[in-house]
Amino acid sequence: MKTKLRMTHQRELILAELRKCRTHPTADILYGRIKKKLPRISLATVYRNLEILSEAGMIRKLEISGRQKRFDWDLEQHDHIFCIQCQRVDNIELEKKQPVLLPEENTRGYQIAGCRIEFFGVCPKCQQRNARAGDSRKKGKKTTKGENKMACKPKGLSDRQREVLEALAKCKDACGSKDIAAATSLEPKQISCQITALKKKGFVDSPARCKYEITDDGRNAI
Repeated sequence: MKTKLRMTHQRELILAELRKCRTHPTADILYGRIKKKLPRISLATVYRNLEILSEAGMIRKLEISGRQKRFDWDLEQHDHIFCIQCQRVDNIELEKKQPVLLPEENTRGYQIAGCRIEFFGVCPKCQQRNARAGDSRKKGKKTTKGENKMACKPKGLSDRQREVLEALAKCKDACGSKDIAAATSLEPKQISCQITALKKKGFVDSPARCKYEITDDGRNAI
């Protein structure tokens, strides 16, 4: 239920940026967009206001299969589908002719309040990226060692992003921002921004909440 909430300039800007998003952004993604207009705003402030707006019923907070929280401006009832590679989340419309009912003997004593349906798979962009990576590997077998190395080097990879990828490449298991900070010269907030950018490129995956690991494309990038 919506509650009365004092709308500050920060909250108005957060709502405006959220409504511009066609996807379901994380607090990190929104922070990157809002910081361009409010340079002094912190990630903690953005996250706190998103939580407040969610509790007030003005936006929806999505916790897709335990992954990083995402936010949705659309309050109408709908379900979601997410990509297991890049963590992209999209809306899906299901024809609800009748509600999904759970037999009382299967509720384990719970008082049922609602039902949420989630689908998962690989999004179209990741499918294309996987296909290109497969083609590149096939072509790479026909080139010399030096030619293949140059072909794998992507454009637009910053020194900070490369530093984060190299740190992740040394980790045997998925690791958190503090682990990456200990292995690099970057602060945790800087790492968060770089992780967001690297996830968009498909170089970093998040198998668990606040845990990250390098993808095959990421290894090729370094």
